[in-house]
Amino acid sequence: MQLKRISILFIVVCLFLPVSLAAQTVQTLTLRDAVERAMRKDTELETARLEVERADARVMEAWGTALPAVDLSASYTRTLKSPIFFAIFNGQEVSIEMGIPHAVTMALGGKQLLFNGAVIAGLGAAHVYSELSRDLLLSKQLETVTRIRKQYYASLVAREAVVTMQSSLRNAEENLKNVRLMRSQGILSEYEELRATVQVDNLRPSVIQAENGYELSLDALRTTIGADTNDVLQLADSLKFVPADDSLVDRAEQLVLERNPGLRAVGRQIDLNGAAVLAQRSEYMPTVALFGQYQYQAAKDRFLFSTNDLISSAQVGISISLNLFQGGQTYARVEQAQVEERKAEQQRLNVERSLRTGVHSVIGNLRQARKRVEAQEKTVETAERGYRIVTARFLANAATQLEVNDAQLALDQARVNRIQAIYEYLVASAELDQLVGRFPDYVQAMGQ
Repeated sequence: MQLKRISILFIVVCLFLPVSLAAQTVQTLTLRDAVERAMRKDTELETARLEVERADARVMEAWGTALPAVDLSASYTRTLKSPIFFAIFNGQEVSIEMGIPHAVTMALGGKQLLFNGAVIAGLGAAHVYSELSRDLLLSKQLETVTRIRKQYYASLVAREAVVTMQSSLRNAEENLKNVRLMRSQGILSEYEELRATVQVDNLRPSVIQAENGYELSLDALRTTIGADTNDVLQLADSLKFVPADDSLVDRAEQLVLERNPGLRAVGRQIDLNGAAVLAQRSEYMPTVALFGQYQYQAAKDRFLFSTNDLISSAQVGISISLNLFQGGQTYARVEQAQVEERKAEQQRLNVERSLRTGVHSVIGNLRQARKRVEAQEKTVETAERGYRIVTARFLANAATQLEVNDAQLALDQARVNRIQAIYEYLVASAELDQLVGRFPDYVQAMGQ
């Protein structure tokens, strides 16, 4: 009976194990992969792309108002009761019934605007809006790439923290083994063993905390790139110092004013407001249009028509219309459009000041982080050398357990400082790219 239960349990495990394994898929993720997935799945980016399509359609619509309008119409009229006309004939009033029961009319008409200020302004505004939507899409793409880069770097930092804490724990465990061995030989006291034991016990929660922090950062990365919660991510890249282009840093203030898509978008908004002013002022101008019509008509007592019954007529002409007075509405609308234009100018100045401040801050962070990275590289080497020396001295009974702990703490702090400096440099580099409207090379290769 017991053997039968074990067999059933084995079969159940075999059936459900593949399902469980299939539910979680391991994905090796590079930074390029993360950016590519986010660029493909981000809903805000898709909305911005749709807005570009909408803007292009508005350009087509605006051109349609400037192109000829042609319409074809046809009608059939059945007169149920003809109208009566009264007249005086030979001094007597007579009534005359006029009209034919069946009438057919077909007409081909066309109209072409020769001049209309609102149409001209609308054409310009549509093109500006199309460029504005592209600037907004570019700004959203840069924002998305920067967000993904920061989150990926944060996950790399969390992973490095796990590696650092695990390395510290291994060093502490190895030291504890040496202490116990030396105490068994009567070289060290019980107090030295207790200090080594406490050091190991203190590091284990730190390792668990670091591992938990890494998992939380991966969860945030999954959410950012739109990955499934069951996907197991393995980061393929490593946290390494990649220096930014010095020419980019030196010219950052100039480039941010030339290439920042957000600032360009504000400039487009000013152009749009200028087009709105022109459109409102066009109410003071005449509208000139060319029109024409070609028409066939026929009327009979019976509903029996042939081509011989159709009589053609044609006409062409020019129409001119001008609003003389609308109660001051045009003047008020022009004033409102001019106010919006001035508001956009003020917004552009505010954005410029904000960008200048932002780029100064980012460059300062970039240069400071670079100095820290270079300094911490040497500090880590020195701390590692110091830890090796004090460990060797401890094994030779020439150093205390306190010195070993101090050397381990100094090494951990140096490694953490180096990791933090590299992370801050990479984040500042990503922020600088966003400000100057620059994509990383791997994003340019994807044609974004």
